[in-house]
Amino acid sequence: METILKQASATGDNGDNSRHGSPTQPSNKYDPQYDPLVAPDPGRGREYAPTYWAATAGPAPDDDGPITHDIDVDVAIIGAGFTGLVTALELAREYGIKATVLEANRVSWGCTSRNGGQAQNASGRLTRGQWIERWGRETALRMHAEILDGFDYFKHLIKSGNIACDPQPGGHLYIAHRPWALEKLRAQSKVYNEVFNYKSRILSAEEVKRQYVGDAECHGAMHEPDGIGVHPLKLAYGYLRMAREGGATVHPSSPVTHWETRNGIHYLTTPGGVVRARAVGVATGGYTSQGLHRQLRNRIMPILSNSMVTRPLTEAEIAACNFRTNEVITDTRTLRHYYRKLPDNRVQIGSRSAITGRDAPNPRHQQLLIDGLHRKFPALKGIQIDYSWWGWVDVSHDMMPRIVQPDPNETVYYALGYGGNGVMYSAQAGRHMAQWIAGHGRKLDLPIFTSPLPGHMFAPFRRLGQRMLFHWYHFRDERA
Repeated sequence: METILKQASATGDNGDNSRHGSPTQPSNKYDPQYDPLVAPDPGRGREYAPTYWAATAGPAPDDDGPITHDIDVDVAIIGAGFTGLVTALELAREYGIKATVLEANRVSWGCTSRNGGQAQNASGRLTRGQWIERWGRETALRMHAEILDGFDYFKHLIKSGNIACDPQPGGHLYIAHRPWALEKLRAQSKVYNEVFNYKSRILSAEEVKRQYVGDAECHGAMHEPDGIGVHPLKLAYGYLRMAREGGATVHPSSPVTHWETRNGIHYLTTPGGVVRARAVGVATGGYTSQGLHRQLRNRIMPILSNSMVTRPLTEAEIAACNFRTNEVITDTRTLRHYYRKLPDNRVQIGSRSAITGRDAPNPRHQQLLIDGLHRKFPALKGIQIDYSWWGWVDVSHDMMPRIVQPDPNETVYYALGYGGNGVMYSAQAGRHMAQWIAGHGRKLDLPIFTSPLPGHMFAPFRRLGQRMLFHWYHFRDERA
């Protein structure tokens, strides 16, 4: 595979290398009811969701415009979010391979522009203790080293690319929302410190409220050293600029509507033409269409997450909430709340949302989030909400991501399943997917690299199960 790509790159066979001179503008409205388990594709040329990030990111960088005719390329990347853009960047910078990135709508239209901007030292939904239970101590230690390396790489990309993404470093505060939850955090902190030498601290409720934030639900917390808040769309714009400077082309408004493979060549049909690729990397996150490719069907459970941002807080409100930190914060609910004070003194808060896209615009989901904000900060009761949105999170059926070549006989690769922890690890995942595509993936030997995403044998009933689980999680989370 590596030889084929190097030969192709040497011939300059990368389609139309002309450069588009401006950012592609949306041609269709945002669809608030889009649902990846129902819709055949994410649409074409749709506007961003009405997020705080889209409203404040500033002008989008230039891109290469939609696909307008049939082209031959070395590598096609489907999805221009964090993962897809970093994959293209790494292919160019490390392997001399110029990728063609295909995006259905605007650049970073899906998960990347709708998340909470919390970069944590994690990937997937499992804790380090659960890694030990699943894989054993030795593999868990190597997994921990992989995540630490990913965090360093994430910071390196921001620094080396001079990406002005409003970083708010300092760590991550994990707040116990009930007294029993603090005991679970104590056990988790013990594993962090004694097994992984990852220095976390347990704080009393008084310490949290005195030193960090006056969350009225707090019964103590665990503080871990790694955690950075970012403006996710500004970060994505930085990745876009860096990828194109390296020679990648990025084509918005170019959804893949049909995928056929003949004699080792992938024929990716878009509205403007067919992209013939020797290798394909998939980086579509929670917006992965069921019919995109047989290796992806029923491999991801897309789950909605709601988010909102308040108007800027006054100095009196900041004092009443005792907001002394801008660190990223989550609580211990299974359907967790994640929040932070943004650089302009607004509060961003998010949690899980509706089950289906059709139900997503129902105001009751936003009200649940507002109620959560009021429980944590009674002083903010009645505060104006300036931005509210929702987006799909890519959750794998075993709660861990995969960066893998699922079939060694096919030049198809994917990086999916972050479970809401992709802001940081998506960069490392893109780096590793580039490694796979360039022919060096066999050096990757952790479980998240050596097995495909598990399927789901009861796929048609997943949402019924999700609804029942959410009711159970709520009951369990809110018990006294």
